[in-house]
Amino acid sequence: MKIKILIFCFSFFLFSPNYAEAKFPVHLGGFELGDDISNYNHLIDMKTCREDTFKNYIGEGKMIRRAEFKSGLIAYGLCDAPNKILRIKLKFADSSKSFFKNLLRRYEKELGPPSEYRGDPFQTRIAWKWSFVNAKKEKISLILQHNILVEGEKIGNAVKLTLTSQIEKERACFMAKFPSENTIEPLPKLKRKALWDLYIPY
Repeated sequence: MKIKILIFCFSFFLFSPNYAEAKFPVHLGGFELGDDISNYNHLIDMKTCREDTFKNYIGEGKMIRRAEFKSGLIAYGLCDAPNKILRIKLKFADSSKSFFKNLLRRYEKELGPPSEYRGDPFQTRIAWKWSFVNAKKEKISLILQHNILVEGEKIGNAVKLTLTSQIEKERACFMAKFPSENTIEPLPKLKRKALWDLYIPY
């Protein structure tokens, strides 16, 4: 009987709405996922807002530089939920590894242990990922990283909070509205030498 009571109490705690809400972070750096980007014209340089180069169903704007952060990019929807914030990417002003370790401890205390290591084995780029799902089946991913060498990534300490389920909806919405823009034209047939001339720098 005692075992049944313990199982029930644990299940109630694990699946109660309050617990799910506590483990579904939507706020970061003064921004809120799902909120309208127009509410942040004091934090975002609206003149920089434009369609993402590679994902034309998403817009992106640069955050106005603040003392706490070196830079930031805020992504928002363009199709299913226009102007709603989908992703918050911020680079911290402090780029030290000691600050990263302090951040990681505080993230784990607030959100629990990360679910996945996303860095490289040599730890030139250390990245930890958390994944969250709420009662509405909405999904969020959180990545905290420290990078000292990897090109193409932000050097120093950065964080990315993404409403991944809504990004999937934005992509599906765009593909439904503009199917022709998602069709890839077949490559022209080239002679072998001509093909290699395109692939190799000279």
